[in-house]
Amino acid sequence: MPATLPAHRTRADQFDDLVLDAVDDLERTWARQLAGTEFAVEDVPPSDPAPWEDGGVPLGRCFPAESGQPARVVVYRRPVELRAEDEDDLADLVHDVVVEQVAHLLARTPEEIDPGFEGR
Repeated sequence: MPATLPAHRTRADQFDDLVLDAVDDLERTWARQLAGTEFAVEDVPPSDPAPWEDGGVPLGRCFPAESGQPARVVVYRRPVELRAEDEDDLADLVHDVVVEQVAHLLARTPEEIDPGFEGR
């Protein structure tokens, strides 16, 4: 769609939709455990990597609830887009990143969160 039409969706909007689709899929099973968790998209990760992020650019992060702040899962759009080969691969990769981050947040394996998880 041309940018001048009301139905136009930017790449960022489309990416946000992929994240929301992945979250919707997980909330069917994990709604109680994910209650209050915020899901967000940021363009790029901050320049200060977490201690466990050695080598490579992170595709997402999870932040446990603390000090009155809700738990949060963040997916980094640009690194995910750069790694995907095409639109179908992008949707699969977004789903995998969300599953992995939710698994970290809930202290479970990705396969427990999504039995169909194949990882990369």
